Amino acid sequence: MSGITLSAAVRQNLLSLQDTASLLSQTQTRLATGKKVNSALDNPTNFFTAAGLDARASDISNLLDSIGNGVQVLQAANTGITSLSNLVDTAKSIANQVLQQPVGYSTKASATSAAPTGAGPLSVAGSVTDLTNGGANSLQGETFIFQGATGSPVTITVDKAGVNSITAFNTALTNAGLGLTASLASNGSITLTSSNDNASQTLTLGTTAAANNIALSGTATLALVAAGAPVADPVSQATRASLVAQYNQILTQITTTAQDSSFNGVNLLNGDSLKLVFDETGKSSVSITGVTFDPTGLGLHSLTAGSDFIDTNSANSVLTALNTASVTLRSQASAFGANLSIVQIRQDFNKNLINVLQTGSSNLTLADSNEEAANSQALATRQSIATSALALANQSQQNVLQLLR
Repeated sequence: MSGITLSAAVRQNLLSLQDTASLLSQTQTRLATGKKVNSALDNPTNFFTAAGLDARASDISNLLDSIGNGVQVLQAANTGITSLSNLVDTAKSIANQVLQQPVGYSTKASATSAAPTGAGPLSVAGSVTDLTNGGANSLQGETFIFQGATGSPVTITVDKAGVNSITAFNTALTNAGLGLTASLASNGSITLTSSNDNASQTLTLGTTAAANNIALSGTATLALVAAGAPVADPVSQATRASLVAQYNQILTQITTTAQDSSFNGVNLLNGDSLKLVFDETGKSSVSITGVTFDPTGLGLHSLTAGSDFIDTNSANSVLTALNTASVTLRSQASAFGANLSIVQIRQDFNKNLINVLQTGSSNLTLADSNEEAANSQALATRQSIATSALALANQSQQNVLQLLR
């Protein structure tokens, strides 16, 4: 090819045609790929900057899957807490049914003091408004000592200046939380009887008390009535035993519901924890500590027929535990709700950030299709003109050929 001699005009037109073909090829590539920067040769700065932005967007996009799973884990825990709250409310209704039942004992434990004895004023009985009868009879200065299974003994002294009436005596019993009521017989003796709330408790004489028992002592002479033990009502206790069984079924459901509140193997209600990473460096993250919300974790325990729900006081103790469990569930639901809001906010932030990164990358590399289409048309026209110009440049040599012929 080096032996072929071209005129300057032909060579110039040929070079112009080659440049036009190269530009047309570049334009067609841009139209086909949609990018004006397809390799580092096109624009090194834009190419590598866009590659970095795309890589970061890809890394953050990969994190969105785990963040989405984290949202579902929290949703599962929240659903579980809602169900647990409903179960606890059902247990409350069962305990409240106990409060509406007849007293579980046909006869409650009681003890009676001796009537005033002696000569003169010592034999005079007091009245409900003046147990000491002006300080003259034998109840003046008498002490009643009550010892529960736990705690210090409680002493109540009949005195003209202090506990001088049945009302004052009952107030002192109530303030001490003894579950007893006092009444005055016509002979001046005082009878102490377990209240309906504490109908199951027994009374003994002495200074040592067992569980659900009050030991009585003091200077006042006391005698137990019916040995100090309550007499159970079989019909009422059978109903209460049935409520115990229903309550225990609810606790079983609390256990299984807490165990089932998992997503993808993570259960925040069964002691698991969750860590979510929000950025590609791992520096931005949140750790969510799980809880154990089985009955034990909620402060609840199974009941025993014949020992629980036997009177109002035992039902109230269960209700207290249930109310505490409700507060615990509400508090944890609030904590999980706050964590869920954080995770969802970061999830939305990451989605928007990915869009920003991809948009920035596109701005550096994407071609303007309208501009490239116009360029393509202009180059095609230019190519046609160059082809015609090349033909004209060759015409002078054709004229020489005609002369030779």
